[in-house]
Amino acid sequence: MNAPEKIDPETDKGGGTKRFQAKRDSILAAAADAINEQSAKGMTFADVARRVGLNTTSVTYYFKRKEDLAAAAFEQTLERLQEMLAEAMLEHGPEARVRRFLAINMERHARIHRGDERDFAVLSDLRAMEGPVKKRLLDGWRDVFRTTRAIWGGDGSRAETDLHGARAHVLLENIFWLPAWLTRYEIDEYPRVEARLMEVFAHGIVGPGQHWAPELLDLEHDEPEPGREAFLLAATRLINELGYRGASVQKIASELNVTKGSFYHHLDAKDELVIACYKRSFDIIAEAQRLAEDHGGSHWDRLAATMATLLDVQFSERGPLLRTTALSGLPPRVRTTMIDRSNRIARRFAGMLSDGIAEGSIRAIDPLVASQALMALQNAAFDMRKWASTMEREKAIAFYASTLVFGLFDDRVLTG
Repeated sequence: MNAPEKIDPETDKGGGTKRFQAKRDSILAAAADAINEQSAKGMTFADVARRVGLNTTSVTYYFKRKEDLAAAAFEQTLERLQEMLAEAMLEHGPEARVRRFLAINMERHARIHRGDERDFAVLSDLRAMEGPVKKRLLDGWRDVFRTTRAIWGGDGSRAETDLHGARAHVLLENIFWLPAWLTRYEIDEYPRVEARLMEVFAHGIVGPGQHWAPELLDLEHDEPEPGREAFLLAATRLINELGYRGASVQKIASELNVTKGSFYHHLDAKDELVIACYKRSFDIIAEAQRLAEDHGGSHWDRLAATMATLLDVQFSERGPLLRTTALSGLPPRVRTTMIDRSNRIARRFAGMLSDGIAEGSIRAIDPLVASQALMALQNAAFDMRKWASTMEREKAIAFYASTLVFGLFDDRVLTG
């Protein structure tokens, strides 16, 4: 086994900019892999150095602190997103732009899975950064969001701006969600998967003659242990914001203004806390699905009730649900268990879609692909709580759900 390479700063400088940049890029690629597997907080210089065959001291020649390396990896992601969006914006009209943006990302994932390219760092840990770096990164993310929203044009009424914001968010979240399920397909199937997902984006899921008039389901239930629900809600909010490693026991306790001892009264360890948060969230989703199946009406009515109820939870004080992106950094055993439960929920959505397709109340779409779009929709709604608070809840739910109900280009929700 070869010893790790040691960088001599003077020699490296003498090698010229190309050598320096190539080595820096390889370190950033390794950091992105580590962030995606372990989260930004869990990433270590030693692990990154091992991945690129360097020693730890050599990595610090390029990045003085771990936080600098994580920030550079996130900035690279933001830059690449802007480059992809710039290419998509060369197309004429919103649908052509979304189609190109999706195609660019599907092509990228095909290269990644062939081993021709490395993935970039996911942005789920962005808010766990601190100080001026955090502000700079969040400003960069807002720029990406605004560029995405501009796919639908820059001018319009307040309602149109709100709707375009919902569309931009759902589009980006579906792009970020692709790695969670795309590997279940062979690479030669990617063009078909791309076409089926674009069908959902373009035309939505609702069948002809159907409308968006959902009835919210009653998810009320007795709390088995006084105080536990509030505790899990506070933990869920912090984990969604800061990630698994960023949400420390001390921060969770401070959020509730209790001692760390009170934390251990409810749960024995932090891993148990995350499992309990996921179980609460998955139980709520599964309960909504179950209640909808007993609700009556068409299969579209049942699916619409499920979507509206879960969005109501996300936008209300009853929420949020734990984001699946918080899986980053979890111990492998726990992560596998959570992914299995998530897959079961997605399959149940696929079953609801299949029943509706057979009945005719849902369009003839690929139910497996559409179910993953639904998972991305409800999973990401947490980030739109502030957006939703600026309007009536019913309107916020209708705008956000319309992105998949009617597709990303149908404006009937504005007049419905």
